[in-house]
Amino acid sequence: MQDIGPKPQAFDIDRATKGNDNYRTAAWTGKYLQVTLMSIPVGSSIGLEVHPETDQFLRLDAGKGICRMGPDKDTVDFEQAVEDDWAIMVPAGTWHDVVNTGDEPLKLYTVYAPVHHAHGVVHATAEDAEHDEEHGTDEPPEWTVQPN
Repeated sequence: MQDIGPKPQAFDIDRATKGNDNYRTAAWTGKYLQVTLMSIPVGSSIGLEVHPETDQFLRLDAGKGICRMGPDKDTVDFEQAVEDDWAIMVPAGTWHDVVNTGDEPLKLYTVYAPVHHAHGVVHATAEDAEHDEEHGTDEPPEWTVQPN
């Protein structure tokens, strides 16, 4: 599996997700949406975040955790235990986090609409992802459609 950009693509997403050991790997970047694979270590989390103009869909393929969401950083009032085969829908502007509460890496994939990360980006760790976001090197490609 390789992010080939906005070209037709088909792959075994279950196998790719379970085989991904990186915090984040862009699997496919289209004009309007993006698919990334994630691996969250035991005891770690995605990190509380918000995407003001990006809806997000997450599906767990292995592991278990707690999903937390809310209208602002200090009011995260939705909490749901999640595990293999669960889906999480995050509306744009909603603060959210998924914490790995299991004894194995939490394997999931996520779909962003519109595209949220750089084409082909691979972040081995959450720290790598945070570094790239802070330095502006994890930006959607110019050929994607972004909100005004």
